[in-house]
Amino acid sequence: MMLFKLSIKNIKKSFKDYAIYFLTLVLGVAIFYVFNALDSQEAMLELTAAEKEIIALMNEFLSGVSILVAIILGFLVIYASRFLIKRRKKEFGIYLTLGMGKKQVSKILLMETLIIGLVSLLVGLFVGVIASQFMSIVVAKLFEADMSRFEFVFSSSSLVKTVIYYGIIYLTLMVFNVFAVTKYKLIDLLTASKKGEKIKVRNLTLSVIIFLIAVGVLSYAYYLATNRLDSLDLFGLAILLGIIGTFLLFFGISGFILKLVQSNKKLYLKGLNIFTLRQINSQVNTTVFSMSIICLLLFFTITIFSSAWSINVSLKKDLVYGTPADVQIVSYSQDVLDVQKGILDKTGYDINNFSSYVKANIYGFESVTVGALIEPIKKEVLKIYPNLLVDNLLSVIKISDYNKIASFYGRDTYTLNDDEFILLADYAQMIKYENKALSEGVTIDINGKKYHNKYDKCMEGLIDMSGNKSNTGVVIIPDSVDTNGYIYVRSYLMANYKGDKDKKEEEFVKYGDEIAQNGGFYNTKLDIYTASTGLRAIMIFIGLYLGIIFLISSAAILALKELSDSSDNKEKYQMLRRIGVDDKKLNRALFIQTGIFFMFPLVIAIIHSIFGIMCASIIMESMSVTSNMTSIFTTALLIIIIYGGYFLVTYLTSKRIINEK
Repeated sequence: MMLFKLSIKNIKKSFKDYAIYFLTLVLGVAIFYVFNALDSQEAMLELTAAEKEIIALMNEFLSGVSILVAIILGFLVIYASRFLIKRRKKEFGIYLTLGMGKKQVSKILLMETLIIGLVSLLVGLFVGVIASQFMSIVVAKLFEADMSRFEFVFSSSSLVKTVIYYGIIYLTLMVFNVFAVTKYKLIDLLTASKKGEKIKVRNLTLSVIIFLIAVGVLSYAYYLATNRLDSLDLFGLAILLGIIGTFLLFFGISGFILKLVQSNKKLYLKGLNIFTLRQINSQVNTTVFSMSIICLLLFFTITIFSSAWSINVSLKKDLVYGTPADVQIVSYSQDVLDVQKGILDKTGYDINNFSSYVKANIYGFESVTVGALIEPIKKEVLKIYPNLLVDNLLSVIKISDYNKIASFYGRDTYTLNDDEFILLADYAQMIKYENKALSEGVTIDINGKKYHNKYDKCMEGLIDMSGNKSNTGVVIIPDSVDTNGYIYVRSYLMANYKGDKDKKEEEFVKYGDEIAQNGGFYNTKLDIYTASTGLRAIMIFIGLYLGIIFLISSAAILALKELSDSSDNKEKYQMLRRIGVDDKKLNRALFIQTGIFFMFPLVIAIIHSIFGIMCASIIMESMSVTSNMTSIFTTALLIIIIYGGYFLVTYLTSKRIINEK
């Protein structure tokens, strides 16, 4: 009972000092609960069966990610605990001096750890349950679901999973803490506060050489990431070199940063800069490994979240563009060039279920290929994309048929002279080469007659419905072209449902197997929306989940290190106060020190991220996804709120520590 009371007293006494530790535990539990409770949101949303399947799939992904998150949180909690034990070594030494055994001291620490763990678990679960209600709004908006059935939802499965994972983490922590206390000698515990971290003075020349090597390694990694994505091995090498270069960069900088500032006497001797800069140098010098890890975590946070958000925004915008009709049916029959006669009449589907529809035929000619449309620059393109399928046939459509589709889709219509053609495309990666070829002039041959491009660039448009811009090229030809020389033909029917669209969709998809058996296939707006929404949801939630955890981990490690240093250097600040330095100057020095300590890894991470986002943009472009400034602003806001919040709390707590009399 006495040990329990002592544990409670110790927790109350040191709570303010370790608010960062408690905050991190609470946030970790809350986030873990929120992202594992997403399956409970469907109870209050009007979702289709397909959308429920997507949420189930998303939860499988998040369950896998949760294992990684639990491991990260486990390392973070143990790392934080190591600093807390270090701070209390003298206290434990006094306990031993007063006659307590190491077993009793271990029990005190065990009780304190258990109490803090239980309190943070309960508070974290409370915050998580509240936050998950707001997450319901995010899910509803993403799936464009009806929120009329909104009600308070509690996920028992997420609760159980959170408690189990948290229990494993905390059990490991308690074993670690007990082992840490029992291995210390009494003399080490009593003199711990007088021992600073050993600062290894590195050779200046060697540090500069390592720094220059790091710059070279990172520069080559940046080059590979942005210019050599044609090989998966080179992409992996770029990541490996980026990691190695980051460690070398911090190792090199830590050896000459102080010497560099000392060379500017005016800056170095101004105010308390001597003290502040030496403190910063000491921190960086002793945390090379931690700084490198934090920098990489921040880099992954910025790149992953901004890329995930870009995919979300781009796909959402492309959905409206790529699904202008409710349903599209395609027939491959060479005999009957009419979807209605070739498929719908055979399956028995009543075409009167459509309020409006349009029919058209698309042809393939041996002479109208990818290579033919980029002929003026084909050699140049093949050097960049040696595996480009230049012999693939492009779709060809008559101007009257296209104009019918364009009018039905609400797009621009065109006119053509008898010797002209128009290239229709929206796939960004091909457009830039097709536009260059068209600007130089392209001629195609159909049945012995030559046609030249009407416009010196591609016209944006599509025939096939899709969740993203994937039209690499459709050639519009005059009606006068004799199409008897085609190699293949596809018959299209685009239509809009009459009446209740959801009900009509259910009726139509029942004929799916019969449509396939009769040589056709179909796309519906609802199917495309569902698939795209699923991809967006998975990307957004995984990006958010990992991004927030990485941010919290990075900020918490820096915060704990800064608080530990503030406690260790408390006497130094008192000494400055005794020789006449006022509190305002001391607080300013502490603010600068904390700010630089937090900004240093962030600035390097931002530089990494510039090239990382460029690399991601190239990869996303191949999927017809474009980057946007919204994703960068959203990522910046996330960093300001979480990372900036930790910085502010760390500064205020450190200020309280150094100002204690």
